[in-house]
Amino acid sequence: MAGGALTGKTAFVTGASSGIGEASARLLAEDGAAVLMMGRGEEALAAARGRIVDALPQASIETFAGDATDEGDVRAALVKAHAMAGRLDIIVPAVGGSNNYSPMLMEPTEHVFYVFKRNFLSAFLAVRDGAPLMAPDGGSIVCVSTAVVAQSSTGLVTYAAMKAGVERLVELSALELGGAKIRVNSVRPGMTRSAATAFMYDTPGTEDQYAAITPLGRTGEPEDVARAIRFLAGPEAGWITGQNFAADGGQQLGGMAPDFLDEAYGKPLMDELRAGRVPDAQRP
Repeated sequence: MAGGALTGKTAFVTGASSGIGEASARLLAEDGAAVLMMGRGEEALAAARGRIVDALPQASIETFAGDATDEGDVRAALVKAHAMAGRLDIIVPAVGGSNNYSPMLMEPTEHVFYVFKRNFLSAFLAVRDGAPLMAPDGGSIVCVSTAVVAQSSTGLVTYAAMKAGVERLVELSALELGGAKIRVNSVRPGMTRSAATAFMYDTPGTEDQYAAITPLGRTGEPEDVARAIRFLAGPEAGWITGQNFAADGGQQLGGMAPDFLDEAYGKPLMDELRAGRVPDAQRP
């Protein structure tokens, strides 16, 4: 909006149909940025845009329906974002998540590739193809990681590994892009309510157990993470790059994340898997 700290800036946000992506798009627009929201479903994307415009009638918001893991879609969306005002200042690759909670020995190969694409590849494409459009003025890229990079968690081996890759992408991209005045950072959400975590929130007891190990006593809402993203995107963080910031209510300070594998798969099977034995019926 006029007079905000981001007035005159243009932002590109993936995963913007809901959750952290939508909340980030709203906060960036609230502070004056023109925003291109990208998401896979046209109806969900239009609905998210509508919610923002209802709250911020003067906001400059456009949408692009496409797949953040598809090189062609990402490039086309970035070009559209740049065309909004002839510049691109902020990139938030917010796509991520996992649709599976399982022991590593039972992890289907196709799910490994799914998690790789949603978490690492989506961020990589946004950084690689977006950075050249930020020249010559530079800008800020804010990726989304996860607290389980730092906090041990069963059942999420692939997800944690891919997000660890995102954090290394952040650090080394910051090193390479500093000369172009492009800052690259990430935010580590704790357990946060979103479409990507719905399957965990829908499991009785999960939210309470995560809240119990979080010093601030609750799990996160998308706005909690979006506020950290907005800070890193803006001028207040102008001397910060190559950093991975926790926005998790202190979750990663609370020791190991809750283990639901016995409950989900049964203790007899988990005892077999912990001994390194995979029953034929459970082999991926």
